[in-house]
Amino acid sequence: MVSGLFRFSGLKPARPRPFHQDLPPAYCLYLPVRLNKRLCMNLLTASITSREPQNMKTTDRRQFLATSLGLAGAAATGFAKSALAADYTLPALPYDFKALEPHIDARTMEIHHDRHHATYIKNLNDALKPHTALQGKPVEVLLKNLKDLPTAIQMVVRNNGGGHYNHSLFWTIMGPDAGGKPTGKLAEAISSTFNGFDAFKTQLSDAAVKRFGSGWGWLSVGKGGKLAITSSPNQDSPLMDGATPILGVDVWEHAYYLKYQNKRVDYVAAWWNTVNWAEVAKRYDAARG
Repeated sequence: MVSGLFRFSGLKPARPRPFHQDLPPAYCLYLPVRLNKRLCMNLLTASITSREPQNMKTTDRRQFLATSLGLAGAAATGFAKSALAADYTLPALPYDFKALEPHIDARTMEIHHDRHHATYIKNLNDALKPHTALQGKPVEVLLKNLKDLPTAIQMVVRNNGGGHYNHSLFWTIMGPDAGGKPTGKLAEAISSTFNGFDAFKTQLSDAAVKRFGSGWGWLSVGKGGKLAITSSPNQDSPLMDGATPILGVDVWEHAYYLKYQNKRVDYVAAWWNTVNWAEVAKRYDAARG
């Protein structure tokens, strides 16, 4: 019907515009490299030809297009590759540095987050640069499969991947106006497993305080959803032993020395006032599936 009207009027229907002409050239950078090559070049060609100088000779025009497309294509490919091999980044602290005072001071939180955690991330990214197949994998996947990694980077990933994972958890299971006791299913599980909350608190505090040197005290969910208290040296994670940590206390000296010096017992006692039990309960539910 429509085509008949055009024939009667003597007008020709307009050709539909190729869909890529209505898209910005940068669109191609967000598609998988193997899928976007033709679209990418179409977008770039349309963008470049719309900007080429007027009255250009044919030979000059060919040279203009060849040079422009070559540069743009190289830039697009490089951007796409770097996007696929994404680096690990420092997660934002979910509260102010001073939010945990008086239990943990603002200066300690600032140095701990902005310097120590950031350094673990930088070292992890640097170690994975030659191993593109591993870049962008969730850090917990690397830690769970540590023995499958190239031997040359196993220790670097263990220390720095562990540091990144452990601290990412640590920031979230603390918070202002926190502390107290858990409720619901987590409270029931703690009470039944450790003979009450007070006994649980004593056992986890002992595990953290008595950890020789640097390390962590953990509450984790193991096989069958069973809770367990452990401690680990350095930046080792319960993930390496097949368990899922849901609560951890950092007993590296950089976590407390400015305020507590060598009094780790006092630091751990104060730390309990920062525990965000709602977040721990979420992690407990997720670990049990």
